[in-house]
This record gives sequence, structure tokens and C-alpha cells, in this order.
Amino acid sequence: MSILADPNAARDHARAMAGTVVEAMPILPPKADDLPAGVSPDDLVWEETIAAGGYASRELSRGTRLRLIDLQGDACVSLQLFNAAMPTERLNVADTVKVQWNAYLGQGSLFLSDMGRVLASIEQDDAGTHDAFCGASNAASNERRYGDGSNSGPFPNARDRLLLGAAKHGLARRDVHPCVNLFKGVRIAADGSTEPQLGPFAPGRTLVLRAEMDLIVVLANCPHVLDPRPWTVTPLRATSWRGPVTGEDDPIRNATPERQRAFLNTEDWVRR
Repeated sequence: MSILADPNAARDHARAMAGTVVEAMPILPPKADDLPAGVSPDDLVWEETIAAGGYASRELSRGTRLRLIDLQGDACVSLQLFNAAMPTERLNVADTVKVQWNAYLGQGSLFLSDMGRVLASIEQDDAGTHDAFCGASNAASNERRYGDGSNSGPFPNARDRLLLGAAKHGLARRDVHPCVNLFKGVRIAADGSTEPQLGPFAPGRTLVLRAEMDLIVVLANCPHVLDPRPWTVTPLRATSWRGPVTGEDDPIRNATPERQRAFLNTEDWVRR
């Protein structure tokens, strides 16, 4: 008889799994042994490994840091951000690029909403390969490349994974907006053609984001839409901790007049 046919046996089997550690899932309570200097373990709020093809979402308070580590050098992380108090305000990739006069995001760059406010900033980046042009893969693009683009199939796409993450916060398909892809880059050549930077890269490349308002963060770890290889992506580690809110003397804030204005817009919202 199958264990599933006997509810008592199924219960006993499930309880016997207590304490089993599965790599690709949140660690509860959050634990990490490699926090930056000065960060207390008591300030940890999130520790999770996101598997190949996986997704995650989380609410983070203002001042929280989110560290993402490309564990094996082949992660591709589609990122979406929402104002947690008013999710109709969300990451606007076009304004992020336009307002900062720079399409190649890196350390010191801001993620902006269409309200002219800062959602998050890049506090640290030793990867240098990110993509603000191509957006997420979808069911149709994965079907063309791999023969199956379904969310429940062997080659899940980033857009549907983002939808699953957003749905956990009451959001729907119409809320899944253009994203930024982290750890995989695209540059534009002089003739207008795209030049993908897809790796694989050295393991352990790291990015640290700083939440500049209360956020909903949604991540999907799926192959880049331009990746010509067979379906290939490796795990991502996410670690988050509480931190100080950006002050008026912050070098990222004061690097350009555009950034100063964006932070002032954010603070005007926070004071309401």
C-alpha cells in the first residue's frame, strides 16, 4: 500500500522529515556566518538559497540591505520592486536609465519609480554585468528556444516565476512589469546591436541593494532571454539584514543632482 493511502502513515512520514535541511528554501530563523563587519546576527531578516528556475519574494523595510550572491557564476536574477505601501508605484526601468543618464547599472546606481522616487540603490557591486534592456523571458520565448515554456515544465520562464512571487503579495499578472536582470549583462554596440555578457563567470560575485523605502522585492532565477545555451542557470543566495536609513551625507545620494532630487522625492513620501 502506498504511504499516501494511509493518512496516519503519511503524517508520521511528514513529521519524520522535521529538521531536514533543503538547500533551496528559506532558513528559519535566518542564520548566516558571513555577515559584514558591524552587522549583528539579530538584525538578520532573510536567508534563502534560490534554486535554478526558482523565485522568491519578500517585504523589506526602509534601510534594509539585500545581498545577492551568484554562488556558482551562472545565476540570472530578474528583479522587480514595488512600494510596499502603494504597489501601483513600482520599478520603472526606462526612468531608471533616463534620469541617471546611464543604462549600465552598477555600484551607486538607483532603481527609480515612475514617481521620481528611489526604491533602492546599489550599495555594493563586484559583478558589473547587469541588463536594463531585455527584460524577462516568457513562456513563448522559452518554447521557441527549449521546446517548452510552461511554468510547471522543465524550463520555467522568468515572467511566470515573477508572477508567482508577486501573487504572494496580492498582485496579479498586470502588475508584473519590466524588470532588470542582475548578473547577466547586455551592452549596446555602436551599430545598435546587442552584445550579451552571459558568462559563465567566477563564482561568488556579489551585489548589495539598500532599500530606500518599504519595498516588496520579487526575484526570479531563470536563464537570460538571449542565452543561446541549453537551459542553464545556477543557484542564487539572498541574505538580508536591517540597517540604517540613508542620511543626507550619503555619497550615493550626493553623487549627482538627479540622485539628490530623487532622494528628496522619496523623503517627501516617507514623511506623509
